[in-house]
Amino acid sequence: MSPDTTLQALVERYLDERHRLGFSARTQAYALRSFARHVHAIGHVGPITIEVMADWARSDSHASRDPRTWARRLKLLRSFMRWLLPLEPGCEVPDDAIFGRLPERLAPHIYGEQEIIDLLAAARELGPASGLRGIIYETLFGLLASTGMRISEALALTNADVDLKQGMLTIRLAKFGKSRQVPLHSSTVEALRIYRGRRDLAGISAQDEAPFFVGTRGQRRGMPLGERQVHRVFIELRERLGWRNRGAHHAPRIHDLRHTFVVRRIVLWQAQGVDVDQAMLSLSTYVGHAMVTNTYWYLQAVPELMAVAAQRFESCMPELNHG
Repeated sequence: MSPDTTLQALVERYLDERHRLGFSARTQAYALRSFARHVHAIGHVGPITIEVMADWARSDSHASRDPRTWARRLKLLRSFMRWLLPLEPGCEVPDDAIFGRLPERLAPHIYGEQEIIDLLAAARELGPASGLRGIIYETLFGLLASTGMRISEALALTNADVDLKQGMLTIRLAKFGKSRQVPLHSSTVEALRIYRGRRDLAGISAQDEAPFFVGTRGQRRGMPLGERQVHRVFIELRERLGWRNRGAHHAPRIHDLRHTFVVRRIVLWQAQGVDVDQAMLSLSTYVGHAMVTNTYWYLQAVPELMAVAAQRFESCMPELNHG
């Protein structure tokens, strides 16, 4: 690296450029800042090599021994290293040859109805009993399960974005810089109304620009609820509930609530006799997928939907259906 330019500064410059182009990359930002700290901690000087990046990839917080985990971490560095190469010609760009090629996407954990009920009940019991913490997390996890929103989208909501009269959420500049509106079921609207009422009675700001989901402790009181904090609480509840992992990731995740929403909707449509192909575009729009092919992925990757995929194939190839 140039003696007068730190890797941390270059990372922030890259992230700023991406943000101005409309990209939202929280996971990559976290990874790049972690990598910059790693490079600084080991005292590395000179061009960044594959060995330095591979060493960082192996040192994930879960102490994983799975090369696929290392490959996923390394992949988060790739676009940054391509961007950096013209500025620092001696740097290297990682490819799939280091830890092997990643599968396209890993199968998610699809929550059963009872698992979601248990999650919300456990969140409700979070103390202190007289505070807001329990209802905040119960409402947040319930909203994710009932809408399929991304956690980042839910935490970015302001009071103005939550229209309880119309039963509508406005998601502003989400992933890929897109905005959309999300209609809500009446039961979800009622849960949000109860939460907002208790929050307002506790003296939390009800101004339009104030965050809808808020922290409650110390200096974080009334401030936007942090994603890392939410993940820590979720992990605590997950361990308490002792779920059996049915996905290909290391454990059930918050993001699997989104996957579960999509899968349950398609299964319901199938049971109701809805033409899944006709409805796929509306579902893709509702959950904010960049391409409808991202929604169709579930048909081939999730066991619960393999029967739907098989029926679609047979309808296209009637000569194979011997009924």
